[in-house]
Amino acid sequence: MATRHGKAAVVGGGIGGLTAANALVRRGWHVDVFERAPSLPETGTALGMWAEARDALTTAGRGSGLGGQVEKLGVLQDGAAFLRWDGSAIGRIRSMTRPVVLLSRPKLLTILAEGLPSGLVRFGAPAPELSDLSSYDVVVAADGINSAVRDRLFGPSYRPVYTGYSAWRGWAPGTASTTSESWGPGALFGITPRDGDLTNWFAAVRAPAGGAGSVDELRERYRDWHPAVRDVLVRIDPAEVLHHDLYESAPLPSFVHGTVALIGDAAHAMAPNLGRGACEAMIDAATLAVLLSEHSVPEALKRYDRARRRRTQRFVRASRALARVATARRFTALRDPFVGITARCAR
Repeated sequence: MATRHGKAAVVGGGIGGLTAANALVRRGWHVDVFERAPSLPETGTALGMWAEARDALTTAGRGSGLGGQVEKLGVLQDGAAFLRWDGSAIGRIRSMTRPVVLLSRPKLLTILAEGLPSGLVRFGAPAPELSDLSSYDVVVAADGINSAVRDRLFGPSYRPVYTGYSAWRGWAPGTASTTSESWGPGALFGITPRDGDLTNWFAAVRAPAGGAGSVDELRERYRDWHPAVRDVLVRIDPAEVLHHDLYESAPLPSFVHGTVALIGDAAHAMAPNLGRGACEAMIDAATLAVLLSEHSVPEALKRYDRARRRRTQRFVRASRALARVATARRFTALRDPFVGITARCAR
């Protein structure tokens, strides 16, 4: 099959957009990336790179070693512990066949950006109107959870909805030797290693949208939890704590409209409980690029929607369900043995 080439506009220079740009450039496409931020972020929390996402990077990089760089610079997560709020064990995952790699968002974005020709990413460039992109064969909408492109194509009824959870994230000095997630009534707290000899952490609580989310509130919420949680909260720098409410996508009828394809959070924002958001954005991007190189644009977009929409919408639902399980206030005597058995079987 002959490789097809064309001209693509990528709206958004985040993980999905930069992965798409790498994949398309390496398949002979002319690509322009429009990113409204003035530069790449310098700070950010760790992301879990599942094996499928690293495979997608390898596909996107086409021999450039993108996937290998992630494994080289990240920290392997070969297992995890699920704990109750008091530190007692619910279950453990040991010796994963293909471990997760933990890597900070800034480092991942730097790897992706450095894989592209100089000047291809137009920083400080807000997304043009779709009518101004008519000279492109395809537009890749990678403009995030509050996607303006999605709004223009599908209207406000498909904007993300509040999950019922508010979250804090950050990092603390010192290393973490293990990965754990602690579950309590209406709340959870996760601790993982990350690159840079730092400890990555995240917390989520059931709460009304729009709360203040101060560090004092965070520490008060977890003051009776087990020592590993309290130790992290003592070490954090309040200036480096991120707080935001968690939203998920309403299920779109299609990830495609005309010559526009939505990827990543623009298409399927999800709660972070499965650790799949960034991973699925990269898989979207690699899948779309391969299809565009093998088929006409209309056929490629039809196949992309068929390949990715139902799968990622299942992840949205599963992430929401896991959040409810983790923060359950009732029936934990039934939940915990089931989770323990599931964790022991996971590889």
